[in-house]
Amino acid sequence: MKGNHDKIISIVGCDIGNPQISDSSLCSTEGVNVLRFTDAVNALDHFKINRKDYALMISDLRMPIINGVQLLKTVKDLNPSARTVLTTDFEYDNKLIQEYTKKNIINGLLQKPVEQHELVTEVNKQIDILAGTNKK
Repeated sequence: MKGNHDKIISIVGCDIGNPQISDSSLCSTEGVNVLRFTDAVNALDHFKINRKDYALMISDLRMPIINGVQLLKTVKDLNPSARTVLTTDFEYDNKLIQEYTKKNIINGLLQKPVEQHELVTEVNKQIDILAGTNKK
């Protein structure tokens, strides 16, 4: 992922990943900044301003005001090339989650509690997919 400016990964939700996981360990790609938001509204506001710079948004399902599915749907509406990952402590039997996964609105799913190696693997997978898509 090369470009004139850095790409953004945001993690939205108060309990996604361990805060002790360093942001630099989340992604092995240069030029990627990791931001953390506890509030989906603030994350969405930031995304709207910086939508072209976003590579990935990781969101918890359960949040007040805007839930993770709504947030990731809005992200895809505003920037279809941005990658999205949903985390939840529930089984993935929700029909809406299944539908959005099939439609590539949700690009990845992580079951909580999310371990460091799972988060790092998923982040790097999504960045690799995005980099491959951008080369075409």
